Order: sequence, then structure tokens, then C-alpha cells
Amino acid sequence: MKTFSFAATALSVIALSATAAAARDQVQVAGSSTVLPYSTIVAELFGENTDFGTPVIESGGSSTGLRRFCEGVGENTIDIANSSREIRETEVEECAANGVTDIMEVRIGYDGIVFASAAGGNSFEFTPTDWFNALAARKVVDGKIVDNTAANWSEVNADLPDQEILAFIPGTRHGTREVFEEKVIIKGCEDSGAKAVFEAEMSEEEAEDACVALRTDGKSVDIDGDYTETLARIGSSPNGIGVFGLSFYENNTDTLQVATMSGVSPSTETIASGEYPVSRPLFIYVKKAHIGVIPGVKEFAEFFVSDAIAGPNGPLAAYGLVSDPELASVQEAVANETTMQ
Repeated sequence: MKTFSFAATALSVIALSATAAAARDQVQVAGSSTVLPYSTIVAELFGENTDFGTPVIESGGSSTGLRRFCEGVGENTIDIANSSREIRETEVEECAANGVTDIMEVRIGYDGIVFASAAGGNSFEFTPTDWFNALAARKVVDGKIVDNTAANWSEVNADLPDQEILAFIPGTRHGTREVFEEKVIIKGCEDSGAKAVFEAEMSEEEAEDACVALRTDGKSVDIDGDYTETLARIGSSPNGIGVFGLSFYENNTDTLQVATMSGVSPSTETIASGEYPVSRPLFIYVKKAHIGVIPGVKEFAEFFVSDAIAGPNGPLAAYGLVSDPELASVQEAVANETTMQ
């Protein structure tokens, strides 16, 4: 992991001062394990370069962070949720039911989902269809829906290595899982023609459920922890392939190699250009009701998306975040405390 040291003069936001004393004096943040390292970097720099305390950053997954965020308003609830996906309408409704009505959605940049295996092992060139046919509980063979019994990647695609199928994927509480299902599994279900066959035999909703229903025979393994757990699993099972965020892979290239997806290698450049097909925006969600009550909430959000931090030459980009080309608009929205409609 890279570390960063900034002189106060390098930051345009150092002229921050703490507000009146409140029940607690540290911003509390929880959520996405993908956003976790970025938030940690920002929190440390925020504590070092402002008069506010260093925010407390917890992981747990996007869904867990947003659930905690929506528990209500007050010093016993978190101020900010990290998320590697957009907040769902059901979560907005849950927030509103608990009095969390003014939510600021702040896009901090972009990331890619990569497929990495042990360095020195077989290399892979994947398509979404490969992943669907490898991990789906049921797939289509000769026009018929059958249970998936593929044991090796070469059975899925003759151009892939003759290596056992063993995938370590994010558990359902992680925002990465939702993006993985949408942009890889469902896309593969569509591209392979399986979805059309499913829809001919069941409702549209049932067909989508059939697309994302994964094997339970040990070929697809949910990882409920963060990426370090996935890395450890690959260390003990060298044939395993893990699903990671780009930045985590880039900081572990000594032990991991990355696969292409649809012929494109993941990188900051291919994600920024939109060429790499499995990319997504990353967010923090800010509880507006806590601004002016818990010291540093707005200031932390402004600091997070400042040019010095989230810009293309900042520490987040150095760690692997793809800087938002519309960062100025994000900064303006935070300054104006713009909430979701």
C-alpha cells in the first residue's frame, strides 16, 4: 500500500476550523470495502491538515453502511456511508421512514472490477459469457435449460486454460456484488442467449432471477470480508480467481495477475475512457441533518472531493481511483449542500 505525506501548504482546504463543541467531535463513516482505503487516506490527511479530529472509518460493505446510515438522525448514528453502488430506492424509503430525509449523494470518482489470479499461474482472457456459463446454477445447452456441472474453465470455453473453476466473489452485502451481477453475470446471460430461453419458459422477473442464481457446489464462493480475505483465499487455493477493485489489484501486483474482459485490460486509462466494460462510480452519502451539528461533516466531504485530494494528481488517483471528469460539478454540489431529489 502506498503512503502519502502532504505539507499543509499543498492543500487548498487547510483553512478549516472546528465548529462549536458537540456530543462527539469525530465524523463517523461506514460502508464499502472498495471505498474504505480511499476514505482512510482522506481521513488521515483531514486529521493532519485541519483543526478537526480524524474521522472514524469502518468497513462492512455498501449495504451494511447504508443500513446504518438510514437508522436515523443523531449522534448515535453515522454521518456518512461509503458505497460502491448507487443507493437503492428501497434504502431511500427506509431512510425517510427513520427521519433521514435530506441525503447528499457525492460521487468521489470511478473504479473498475477486475478478475485476478495468482501471479505465475495461467493467464485468462474472459468474456461475461464465460463467467455466466461457469458460475450460473443453470445454463442453456442445445436450447435446453440444464444444471451447471462444468468443472474446468476449458469446458466453458475451449480457449481458456484447463484449470478448475473456483471463483471468490463478493458477498451479497457488498456493492461490488451488485455491479458484478449486472455487468458480468446478467450480461453473460443475455449474450449467451440463456436469458431469452429463460424468458420463454418463465416470467421476466423469474428469468432475471435465474440469470443471477449462482452455483452452490463450491465453484462459486461468497466472500463476506474485504479484499484481503479474497487475496488470502487465492494464497491458499492457487487455482482460485478473485473479484477485486482495480486499486486493490494495482497495490498487489506482486502476488496477482489480472485478466482481460472482452479483450480489454483494466487500467486507469481504459476505465476513464469507458473502454473497460466493468467499471462503476463510487460514492459517499452524507447526512445533511448532521452538518453544523457534528463538527467537520461538510468540511470532510469538501476535503474528500477537493482538487488536491480527488483530482488526477492527488493521492486517491495515485492509489488507483479514476478521477471524476466532472469533479468541479461535484464540488459545487457539496458546497451548496445539494440533496437527492
